[in-house]
Amino acid sequence: MTTPLRAVAAVLAICAGLPVLAQTRCADHVPQARPQNASRDFVGADLDTIQERGWIEFAAYEDFPPWSWEEGGKARGVDVEIGRLIAEELGVEARFTLVVAGENLDADLRNWVWKGPVVGGRVANVMLHVPYDSNFACRVEQVVFTGQYHEEQVAIAYREAAYPDEKPVPAYFRFDTVAVENDSIADFYLTSFPGGQLAGSIRRYPTMQAAMAGLTQGDTMAAMGPLAQLEHGVEAGVAVHTPPLPGFSVGKWTIGLAVHFSHRPLAYAVDDAIAAGLQDGRIAEIFNRYGLTFTPPALR
Repeated sequence: MTTPLRAVAAVLAICAGLPVLAQTRCADHVPQARPQNASRDFVGADLDTIQERGWIEFAAYEDFPPWSWEEGGKARGVDVEIGRLIAEELGVEARFTLVVAGENLDADLRNWVWKGPVVGGRVANVMLHVPYDSNFACRVEQVVFTGQYHEEQVAIAYREAAYPDEKPVPAYFRFDTVAVENDSIADFYLTSFPGGQLAGSIRRYPTMQAAMAGLTQGDTMAAMGPLAQLEHGVEAGVAVHTPPLPGFSVGKWTIGLAVHFSHRPLAYAVDDAIAAGLQDGRIAEIFNRYGLTFTPPALR
């Protein structure tokens, strides 16, 4: 099963090689054909409809702590709380559909934002935890990317007993074992380290949760991945830091929302809700309740 981290890694790996200067953005882009007309069920709902019926539906990734997961039959996580904040600002109830990550972000957006899955389910009004890249946004015209609420980054967790004097950096993994999620951003980075020097030290796990469990159990000396997931998996005797990552062009990325392109008033409304939550500190407080480091998005 593909995880959200792998979908994000695919987008960032592609976009890392693209020009980022403002004057070149979308310069070589060839517009896509607009999607075929579909029934209302397959293109979501506009802002007026959402407010009239009294609820808004969010798509969030399943089994993706600390961002979104199910516990006791209810959705939990930072992204879920972000959704509830938006719903509160709109004066409606928040409902959540926890979805399986596809092969890439294109597939997730097609399934849950602008078209709908081939079998079972339908599009949501808003998709949570969407990595933002301006070049990718040019290419996927069926989606409005909005509401950036956090800047995530790659970090390293380590057993304090293994590193009593110095915190580990990537060069240490020429000799020291490091856990990563298979085919994730950290996996791509360490595998591509010059000369393949780190290949023998990388231990791959199916999820970041499993990687952190391996670190806690002493199977590896360190783990590398997104900061929030490392912090969520920290146990006694494990610490996390964010060292410089030489040659890593995608070590940081912004997380936001996605809305169907035909519902721009909804996109503006959810963006306003996020802006209000950032300004008054409610979003920072959500991260604090989960014990996570919050970094406001630079794009705002």
